[in-house]
Amino acid sequence: MIWLTWRQFRAQAFFGLGALLVIAAFLTYLGADVRDGYDAYRATCDAGGDCARARSQFESAHKNPLLFVAAGLGLVPAVIGTFWGAPLIARELEAGTHRLVWNQSVTRRRWLLTKVLVVGLAAVLFTGAAAALLTWAAHPFDEVAENRFGTVEFGARNLVPIGYAALAFTFGTISGLLLRRTLPAMAVTLVGFIAFQFFFPNVVRGDLMPPRTAQLPMTAQAINGAKNLGSIAGGAVIDGVRIPNAPGAWIADTSPLRTANGAALDEATFGDCLDGPPKTGADGTFGDTAVCLAGHDLHVEVRYHPGSRYWAFQGLETAIYLVLSALLTVFGLWRIQRRTG
Repeated sequence: MIWLTWRQFRAQAFFGLGALLVIAAFLTYLGADVRDGYDAYRATCDAGGDCARARSQFESAHKNPLLFVAAGLGLVPAVIGTFWGAPLIARELEAGTHRLVWNQSVTRRRWLLTKVLVVGLAAVLFTGAAAALLTWAAHPFDEVAENRFGTVEFGARNLVPIGYAALAFTFGTISGLLLRRTLPAMAVTLVGFIAFQFFFPNVVRGDLMPPRTAQLPMTAQAINGAKNLGSIAGGAVIDGVRIPNAPGAWIADTSPLRTANGAALDEATFGDCLDGPPKTGADGTFGDTAVCLAGHDLHVEVRYHPGSRYWAFQGLETAIYLVLSALLTVFGLWRIQRRTG
C-alpha cells in the first residue's frame, strides 16, 4: 500500500522537490543579503556612528522583502491542502478506482490511513524545510526588529507552519472524502483554510494565555509616537508604547488615555491642549500639544504578552493544529468505514 501510494504521488513529490530547491536558492541569497546589511549596521554602531539611523536603514531595507516572502510561504499550507490533500481521495472516488483496492485484502481504513500518513509526511517535511530556511534567512532582522509576534511573521517561521501544513492537508483530504468531487473539494479547502488562517491569529491566538497588564505614563515623547491627534484624543495609543524590561513584547491592546484617577481623556477637560490652532513642532510632530497633555499626568493601561512567551505560543498553537489534524483523520477513518459503494 505504501508503494502504491508513492507511485500515485511521485509526480507531485518531484514537483515539490523542485519547488523547494528554488525556494532554498532564493532564501539563501536573501539570507546572505540580510546578513550583509546586519554586519554594516553593527559596524556603524561599533564605530560610534549614528546607530539609530543605521538600525532604521537596516530595518527599512529588509522589512518589506521579508514580509512579502513570509506572506507567500504562509500560503504554502493552503496550497498543499488544495493540490495534495483535496484530490487524494476525491479523485479516486470520482473515478471509481477505489473499488479495485477495496476488493483486495486492503481494508478501507488502512487504505485511507496509509495515504494520509505518506503524503501528509511529505507535506509536513516540505513546509517545515521552507519555514526553517525562512527562519534562518530572517534571523538577524528578527533580532533587531523584535517583531516575531507579527501575524504574518509568526505564522511563517519555526514550528507553526508545520502544524498549518498538517491541518491543511488533512482538511483537504477529508473534504475530498465527504464531497467526492475533486474541484469542489479543492475550492472548499483553499477558501476554508485561508479563512482559518485569518481567524485563528486574530481571534484565538491572543487568548491562548492570559496577558499581563502594565500601566505606562504617557510622556510627551510617547504621545508624539501616536499617529495623529485623533488617536490621542479618543482611541488607543499604540504607536510609541514600549513595555519596560520586555523586549519583543506583543501588545494585545491598550486603553484610551486616562488621568491619574482613571478617568478617560475628554475634550471638555483638556480643550486647552486639543483645541485652537495646530501645535506642530519643527520636526512635524505635535510637540506643544504633547507637552500640554503630558502635563496632566496621563497614562495608558496595556495588555501584553512578553517576548519570552514566543516559544510557548509556538508550541501551543502547533499542538492545537496537530490535534485538530488527528481528529479530522479519526473522523475520516470512521466515515470511510460507514460509507457504502
